[in-house]
Amino acid sequence: MKQTGTGPGRPPRLSHERIVEAALQGDVATLTMRELATRLGVSHSSLYRWVPDRNGVLDLVSEVMVERVLPAEEPGPDDWRQWLARLAWAMHDEFLSVPGYAAHVARPHRHHAESFGRLKGKVVAAFRAAGADMEQAEQSWYVFGLGVVQWLGATGGDLGLGNSAPRFDLYLDTLLRGLPTRTPIEYGQGR
Repeated sequence: MKQTGTGPGRPPRLSHERIVEAALQGDVATLTMRELATRLGVSHSSLYRWVPDRNGVLDLVSEVMVERVLPAEEPGPDDWRQWLARLAWAMHDEFLSVPGYAAHVARPHRHHAESFGRLKGKVVAAFRAAGADMEQAEQSWYVFGLGVVQWLGATGGDLGLGNSAPRFDLYLDTLLRGLPTRTPIEYGQGR
């Protein structure tokens, strides 16, 4: 990552790591570039030399968050469900620990292609390890990803569910028991 100093022998004032660290100190859903520059003790224009805009900051945050949640080992045919459960719990713990992050991720927005592509690839690999073909694995990724993120966004974003939201352990168990779906169940005929 790019580093810049204030003179010979001086430590850099800014780095991508410092920007992410400062961004994670408050509510990322309402973070402004001006607020972030203040947290970092730099000018607003200095910050723009490191990131193009707020979306660039959120991309850096997403890179860090995905790195934190992905299990180190690869999913296998015997442990794919447990692997997905570890991933979901890591998402639960990490996303809810940063104010506004779960709600931000749950809202429609442009996701950071590299970090979320990496997350998607690992989850698709888990469903492939379960025996799903590529189409089923892709569809299962969308169900899993949307299900986990929407639950986290609804509870972490205080969208009115509060204590009436189902417990995450029960929700996740129900979600994972139904995935991957090999044959869709037909409901009704008039569609």
